[in-house]
Amino acid sequence: MEQNIIPLLAALWLGILTSISPCPLASNIAAVSFILKRVDHVLSVITSGVLYTLGRVVGYTVLGAFITSSILSIPQTSFFLQNYMNKLLGPILIITGFSLLGVFRFSIPGISISEKVLAQFKNLGLAGSLPLGLLFSLAFCPVSAALFFGSLIPLSLENNSKVILPSIYGIGTGLPVLAFAVLITFGVKNMGSIFKKVTLVELWIRNATGVIFILIGVYYILTHLFHIELV
Repeated sequence: MEQNIIPLLAALWLGILTSISPCPLASNIAAVSFILKRVDHVLSVITSGVLYTLGRVVGYTVLGAFITSSILSIPQTSFFLQNYMNKLLGPILIITGFSLLGVFRFSIPGISISEKVLAQFKNLGLAGSLPLGLLFSLAFCPVSAALFFGSLIPLSLENNSKVILPSIYGIGTGLPVLAFAVLITFGVKNMGSIFKKVTLVELWIRNATGVIFILIGVYYILTHLFHIELV
């Protein structure tokens, strides 16, 4: 299916926002420290960052493809989504928006990675970058779960994209890690301060995204449930 540029950009943006959210940012800081084990070799740092990003891409692509394929492979479900996806999308976006604003709080099971396991990955050198990215992609927290399951999966279903949008999302989650590693490698100082600023900016961006999701959700409800023409 021919992909529209807007869903691609949306998937990339959701991935970047996921990466700089507080919980994933903590794991990404750990990933940066892992990548910088051989900070004296610029090529090794870049290669490790690319492999880490590739690991995240593989994780989100496989998971996203499995979920969307499972849903779309059921004829009744596929028929239902074709007829009612636009009507469902409004409430889903509103719930996701309120989750990003912190109105709805929930806990979900996820994969946790201990310092001992992280140390074992470090001993693998460059070979440990890809599986580390893969594992971190499955370590969901409330914000990342809301963005992945509440935004990316509906977006993939609406566009019938089993692989492309989840993979673009995965690339978005890995780009900040690669950027931070390269900056440190080339001698950019005060990265601790930069991480704090990123956290502060992320709060504003997440809240703005939450508000946008709610507004879009209201638009979908008015146009597809109540059939009110707004334009």
